[in-house]
Amino acid sequence: MCSERSSDMKFTAVFAALVVFAIARATSAQTTALVTYSDDYELSNTSLSTVACSNGANGLITKGYTDLGSLPNYPNVTGIPNLTWNSTRCGTCWELAHQFPNGSINTVLVTAIDAAATFDLSPQTFSYLAGISGYEAGKVTANVTQLDASACGF
Repeated sequence: MCSERSSDMKFTAVFAALVVFAIARATSAQTTALVTYSDDYELSNTSLSTVACSNGANGLITKGYTDLGSLPNYPNVTGIPNLTWNSTRCGTCWELAHQFPNGSINTVLVTAIDAAATFDLSPQTFSYLAGISGYEAGKVTANVTQLDASACGF
């Protein structure tokens, strides 16, 4: 009787862990988004006081960063939709994967630092993600997945 109860408890614990894992994975579901670039993020000495994730409790300056170049994964930075000043989305990490017509895929990990209507990358990062034809077009689509901030060095 005791061993049956122990087995039931182990099964319940394993099942609960799987449910938690499935929920966590579902919250980081992949979506498709428009990706552009902004010259505002081109220079490493650009002050973080110029972006939405400047100060405030969730700001990057508050965490000790001063300019774009002080961020762990610069130039891989981005503006993102639904981010405002002092947003909890400041410093979040995103994986962007762009598929080319020949089937090859370029992937980048970027840190959210600003508000934007699209995923708005630094020119350097956009150029890598989109290739020369995408860079000339100024926009591409990508599969976007939110990751843990540690994936971007935070």
